[in-house]
Amino acid sequence: MNTMLSITPQMEELAEECVRNSTINPALYKEYDVKRGLRDINGKGVLAGLTNISKIVSFAPDGSPCDGELYYRGIPIEKLVKGFMSDDRKGFEEVAYLLIFGRLPNEEEHRAFRKLIARGRTLPTNFVRDVVMKAPTHDMMNMLSRSVLTLASYDNSTDNLSLPNVLRQCLMLISVFPLISVYSYHAYNHYECGGSMYIHYPSDKLSTASNILRLLRPDMQYSPLEARVLDLALVLHMEHGGGNNSTFTTHVVTSSGTDTYSAMAAALGSLKGPKHGGANIKVVQMFQDLRKNVSDLTDEAEVRAYLLRLVRREAFDQKGLIYGMGHAVYSLSDPRARIFKNFVAALAREKGRSADYDLYEMVERLAPAVIAEERHIYKGVSANVDFYSGFVYSMLDLPLELYTPMFAVARIVGWTAHRMEELINADKIIRPAYQSVVSPMEYVRMSERA
Repeated sequence: MNTMLSITPQMEELAEECVRNSTINPALYKEYDVKRGLRDINGKGVLAGLTNISKIVSFAPDGSPCDGELYYRGIPIEKLVKGFMSDDRKGFEEVAYLLIFGRLPNEEEHRAFRKLIARGRTLPTNFVRDVVMKAPTHDMMNMLSRSVLTLASYDNSTDNLSLPNVLRQCLMLISVFPLISVYSYHAYNHYECGGSMYIHYPSDKLSTASNILRLLRPDMQYSPLEARVLDLALVLHMEHGGGNNSTFTTHVVTSSGTDTYSAMAAALGSLKGPKHGGANIKVVQMFQDLRKNVSDLTDEAEVRAYLLRLVRREAFDQKGLIYGMGHAVYSLSDPRARIFKNFVAALAREKGRSADYDLYEMVERLAPAVIAEERHIYKGVSANVDFYSGFVYSMLDLPLELYTPMFAVARIVGWTAHRMEELINADKIIRPAYQSVVSPMEYVRMSERA
């Protein structure tokens, strides 16, 4: 019997009461010089802390927009990717070491770290049965959060904030995120969708990306290019400065002195949002809608007309957005999208989906001009990494339910580095100010209220 509250006319009336008494006059934000979204009027983030984990560049020294640059521990992301790919090596574990410990590992350190991550790819006895299979859901991010918080009950040192213990906890979560994500999908697909369920064991000989494909597929088979492109996707999503929503959440929650499991669950809740980690799903859904509403997908004029309807809130979800275009920080280009694009094209050829790639490329080319026509923009608009990542996941036959969890599998590395950084350097709880604009109100006795 479902005992949960439902949306009744009473609930709708109560929600309207919230709106009536909680709406703030937008003019007051300007009057009090409030940086909404912790960004100024030009979109620049308010300086809230210092980090030496990563760096983002989107404007030239003279203030003019420039092609975006991303540095992991001071190394340009392009050079990192070129380095491990030219050696025909998966990059996830190597780059994770760099972000967490602040330097590139040598061969022995890399080998030892890979073994450490491999040893961590195990869940407590009966965890899959008792936690993952007991209450399957289509929402893998909620399942990840629930599983992370449940893992705390298996840890005898949950609240121990010593750095070795926090590092142990974080590395364990990095190791098991792929398992929890894929097993949760298989449980949902079996119990809710009537599909077959496969619970494969990970291999300690394989990289994180290869293991994800092994765990997901019934026959455990995948091509070298598939594993390489998924590995690249994970590296590109690993870290993006301390100011992105989920990483900032990690800093805020860590500053309160809470445990690792609670901090990571909070970060997962942030990443789940469609304005953050869920954006790649919206890109795929937008393209599905485009295909339904455009008769000739090679006709630029027809595709452009659809994009114009998107911006004018006349198509898809009527939010006025071309998903995957534009970024809170980057202006002329997102370096992650630039790197990704060439490998996306190669995978599209292998998968026989070059026509789909051509459509994505056309939208990428047309969208900035369409947006500029309809919007006042203070900086350039370009494709971000989410524009292509959803397409890549679809070519890898990842179900839609796993798109955002794949982001989490990567970004927990960045969260780990920032949690450690916060514990090492900060000694104050993060507590920004909110200006109260409430009007005085008298207390009225119950018998005298209208």
